[in-house]
Amino acid sequence: MVSISGIRGIVGESLTPDIIVNYSAAFAQYCQRGPIVIGRDGRLTGKIIGNIVSSTLLSMGCDVIALGIVPTPTIQIAVEKLNAAGGISITASHNPMQWNGLKFLSNTGMFLDLQEFSQFFDITKSKHFQYVKWDTLGKHVFDESFIKKHIDMVVGLPYVQTEQIRKRKFRVVVDCINAAGGVIVPQLLRELGCYVVEMNCDVGGVFARNPEPLPEHLGEVCDRVRKEKADLGIVVDPDVDRLVIVTEKGAPFGEEYTIASITKLILEKNKNWITAKRKPLVVVNLSTTKAVDAIAQSYGAQVVRTPVGEINVARKMKECGAVIGGEGSGGVILPDVHYGRDAIVGIGLFLQMLTDHGGTVSEFKASLPQFSMIKTKVELENHDAESILKLIQERHSRNGDINTDDGLRIDFKGSWVHMRKSNTEPIIRIIAEASTPEQAQSLIDKFKNDITKLGERL
Repeated sequence: MVSISGIRGIVGESLTPDIIVNYSAAFAQYCQRGPIVIGRDGRLTGKIIGNIVSSTLLSMGCDVIALGIVPTPTIQIAVEKLNAAGGISITASHNPMQWNGLKFLSNTGMFLDLQEFSQFFDITKSKHFQYVKWDTLGKHVFDESFIKKHIDMVVGLPYVQTEQIRKRKFRVVVDCINAAGGVIVPQLLRELGCYVVEMNCDVGGVFARNPEPLPEHLGEVCDRVRKEKADLGIVVDPDVDRLVIVTEKGAPFGEEYTIASITKLILEKNKNWITAKRKPLVVVNLSTTKAVDAIAQSYGAQVVRTPVGEINVARKMKECGAVIGGEGSGGVILPDVHYGRDAIVGIGLFLQMLTDHGGTVSEFKASLPQFSMIKTKVELENHDAESILKLIQERHSRNGDINTDDGLRIDFKGSWVHMRKSNTEPIIRIIAEASTPEQAQSLIDKFKNDITKLGERL
């Protein structure tokens, strides 16, 4: 699987040493043989892949700064702080244990954008790499300081009032899926005065459950929150760029509401300088909850939407000077730290929001605008996704506001539906949101039926 953020596959099948060498050597050349930061998410195969990546980069003449097992956002911060030429995060994100991959970062610490990745990919296809002689090999340095530096950046944020949070003495159940969050998340929480109940915080890489932090995979942590009578549960994915919260009742808070909550905090903290002439900007993708719009509107802020993908949101944030942004999958991007999804930042900000609110997580959730979102997909077989979406667009051109920046999104009064073709599977993904589950399901049923019938005609 090749995408704008990198490559991933099943180790030993689609992801093999020769592929790793090819992409690593190409990236060294793309970075003009400058210093490159690497780190991994803790998977069982991460160490051997890290050795291959490191040896290849050194053989290309790059100095390598290895961070060990750390979150992807920690690697992003290190690239920026060390003025490195680029970075590689060895991770398959939320994919199962047998998967691994490489995420590539530019010298800004952000993922490669479409143009940058196209240039890099052209180099990988050439396979003409000039390895250096034995006496000009790169140098390898191990730097384990960035977990502490990452925590310090969050604790030092002007939005985070550490002493206030410590007084709450939150009892928190933490599930880090035995991956990169297993060290940094408990450390941050203890720094903020929390009593931490650790679940799956071994960084050995043996996942205790499906690693994608969706509600259907969180049964054990929800039960543990209730059993421990905790104030909340915190769940991250293997490379710690997605944050999911569990309420004190042991119910999923909703990954879409992570960014909604943080948006409310940031706008609340900045409300004194919000004027009619200076509206703060919030950037989210086209599939993110409408709750963000409702919150922004209440503060006089403006929401800008982008195609799905961290780099699309981050680039737009940087371009327009947004104060906060992210994606509904639990991804929070705060420019004060760096332009990347960061669960560590999200944890600090969420605890501050909860401290300011003064009540429970459930009470805080009830205070937010309430919408219901449903996601599904339709298998296409041999049908043309673009043609199907074009026909649906023509059919509904007068029924709602149309956006074609990323597939097809149609906004109706109080609801919306977003349909996108997958880059890796022969499917169309459908996301619908409305005021009630019944209304959202009605949209899903309608457009799923439209896609199926149109596919049969093509």
